[in-house]
Amino acid sequence: MLIEFDKMETTVMPHLRGGEKEVSAKMYADPLGKIMRGTLIPGASIGLHTHETSSEIIYILSGAGKVLCDGTYEPLGPGSCHYCPKGHEHSLINDSPEGGEDLTFFAVVPEQ
Repeated sequence: MLIEFDKMETTVMPHLRGGEKEVSAKMYADPLGKIMRGTLIPGASIGLHTHETSSEIIYILSGAGKVLCDGTYEPLGPGSCHYCPKGHEHSLINDSPEGGEDLTFFAVVPEQ
């Protein structure tokens, strides 16, 4: 199956999971999971949440930021890959200053 993100509409999700600002994403979803390409502007985040029924893999395409995973901050940059297993918690943060670079990522969230 071919997923063409460039042909999808962008969904804007304000304060996703209690995070700051908004997340813009192009997403494919079905009952087995989600596949998305998303963007966090400087100062934006996806709030801290636990993966109860899924895991998540996040690959950073461009920009820089950090992830808070099970209480530990980990820096992220292009080529970084973060894995949050089922039952664990994490948050994705673009901690760039205003006027800095967007954090663009590719994420896969398989239901388990």
